Amino acid sequence: MTRWIRQPLMWLRAYTTSIAYLPSLLATLYITLGLLSVLPSGLTTASSLPGSDLLQALTFKEHDTPRTLLAALVGGLISLMVFSFTMVMSVLTQAGAQFSHKLLLGLVTERHHQLVLGHYLGSLLFLLINLMVPNEGDAPTLWRSLAVYLGVMMMVNCLGMFIYFIHQASQSVQINAVARRLAGRTRASLERLRKRNRGNGYSEREVTRNDDHCQLLRARRRGYVQQVDFAALRILATEHDMVVHLDFALGAFIVSGMPLMRIEWPNGLPEGFTAGDELDETQQAELINKLRAALGYLDGESVDDLHEHGLTQLMEVAIKALSPGINDPGTARLCLHQLTELLGERMLLPSCNCCVDDQKRVRVSWAMESFDSLLYRSISPILHYGRDDLSICLALLELLKTLSLLGAEPGHIALLQQHADKVVDAILPQADFEIDRRFIELSLKAGHHQLSLPSTPW
Repeated sequence: MTRWIRQPLMWLRAYTTSIAYLPSLLATLYITLGLLSVLPSGLTTASSLPGSDLLQALTFKEHDTPRTLLAALVGGLISLMVFSFTMVMSVLTQAGAQFSHKLLLGLVTERHHQLVLGHYLGSLLFLLINLMVPNEGDAPTLWRSLAVYLGVMMMVNCLGMFIYFIHQASQSVQINAVARRLAGRTRASLERLRKRNRGNGYSEREVTRNDDHCQLLRARRRGYVQQVDFAALRILATEHDMVVHLDFALGAFIVSGMPLMRIEWPNGLPEGFTAGDELDETQQAELINKLRAALGYLDGESVDDLHEHGLTQLMEVAIKALSPGINDPGTARLCLHQLTELLGERMLLPSCNCCVDDQKRVRVSWAMESFDSLLYRSISPILHYGRDDLSICLALLELLKTLSLLGAEPGHIALLQQHADKVVDAILPQADFEIDRRFIELSLKAGHHQLSLPSTPW
């Protein structure tokens, strides 16, 4: 995909995922209604229309009445907006202090928050348009009178949106909603990765690289590289008879000047290409621009692009809950429940580390984080901060028991056993009394699993 096509798509994605997406669309709709309401219309009298008596009663007789009503609606709506979004800041402050500051962007860009903001902003613009455009004649026309009544209905709608907003804001910072939303986004990211890996051209194999036939391409900008157009890289590599080796892990932070990728020429340099340790920026500019255009940079961690970030954020919420300032092991256990399901899906996910062409030759290769590394990063910090809490240790042990039943391979069983041994070592010193030993012994025996746990550890 060329830069001229990819850049507008990136701008479109940034717009659709920003907080301004729905508010701008709704504000445009309300502005259109406002302009229609102040345009000259044929509805100047109601005498020739059905229900003329009712319409005549709805028509204002004086100029000052609709302007006073519109001014009161504008003042009330501004106060409602200020109060609503003061509450948003309070909710975000609470969520950042209790869970993780990484979750704040997700809470701000929630669709229901955008919906409320869009109705507030659009209603205010509609009222201001009707307030600024003067009436013509001795009295307001029926058309302008109906526009004022429409403004009143919009204000009533905003009051209903305010109640809806209070409900959603209070629900959005509850740990059940936070963990469920984060786990849902991570699960969707895993599903997209599963569909991609099942496609033609993706494979898992041992990739070797001959550095004597490689040229280095360095980064020209900084950011988190979380999006890679592997299909475009594969087509480009096939056309130039080369192999593209990515020198970074997806989600890594890249700074300018870092090695970005190595281009291997297994059959020698094509005609017109300059030999050297690095790609020539002047003679091979077109190829370099296409290679760089296949990478997408972001300023933060995107759960929608990389499921590893979702698992990391759940882990961070859990250890934040275990901090002495919060001391909420219940929140940590809820995060462990979500991690159990997500790690189970990740364990069964077919991992791919290269793209191949029609002749099954490797064209693009990259580093894929192993399940071993991901499991360690997800549960070891929780064990470190919660090793003195028996409920956390038992919850970790339950996580490992469940993973051992999900069709794990022998290598995975050995890995889970090593983690289980660490958890058991943290549990045993907490058996100070006979009642503790009985409870721990029953917990170790409980449930079905494929791990080797001590039945009588005393």
